[in-house]
Amino acid sequence: MLLVSATGVHGREVGESSRSNPPLPKTAQERRILAVLDAMIKSHQTYLSVPTEDGKALRLLNEEVGGKRVIEIGKSTGYSGLWFCLALQRTGGSLITFEIDHTRASTARQHFKEAGVETQVTVVEGDAHMEVTKLQGTIDVAFIDADKDGYMDYLNKLLPLVRPGGLILAHNVDMVPDYVRAVTTNADLETIFYMEGGGLAITLKKP
Repeated sequence: MLLVSATGVHGREVGESSRSNPPLPKTAQERRILAVLDAMIKSHQTYLSVPTEDGKALRLLNEEVGGKRVIEIGKSTGYSGLWFCLALQRTGGSLITFEIDHTRASTARQHFKEAGVETQVTVVEGDAHMEVTKLQGTIDVAFIDADKDGYMDYLNKLLPLVRPGGLILAHNVDMVPDYVRAVTTNADLETIFYMEGGGLAITLKKP
């Protein structure tokens, strides 16, 4: 099991101030998305969402694999989805995100609209365990951040759809030992763990 942390040259720790710097927008659209993310934090509308450190990781990982079709299980109010949308500005892709709670789903839709990315996002309300079985076609990146006792079911249903070279990402992995065991004992997968935020398992489906 590999642990990845923010270290500098020769393993020296990167300064806390450097790690906490907000991302700098390159385009007007990035600025608009980042403004909504900032407003969500200030208004405490990031219920059950990822920390900023993990949001940055989601964006970078999706851009690195050129993810065009992203699936998110458990979007809450849209915070992590907006980080994916930052990457989707570069890849030209789209996000399908699942949420069982109607109020949170409605709030997320509003945030996506405010950020100007509503045409890139499909919000699916309902039990994701049932709804994901309706997915067709390949997935580039799958992100799991929902009911912890359901992680194995989500993995088993999504993994066959993830393309070779695609990623399966899972949040709060310290709470799901069975999931960790599954993604570290499968010869078809390679997994590392990013522990700067809430604990993110990064699993490559080997080509």
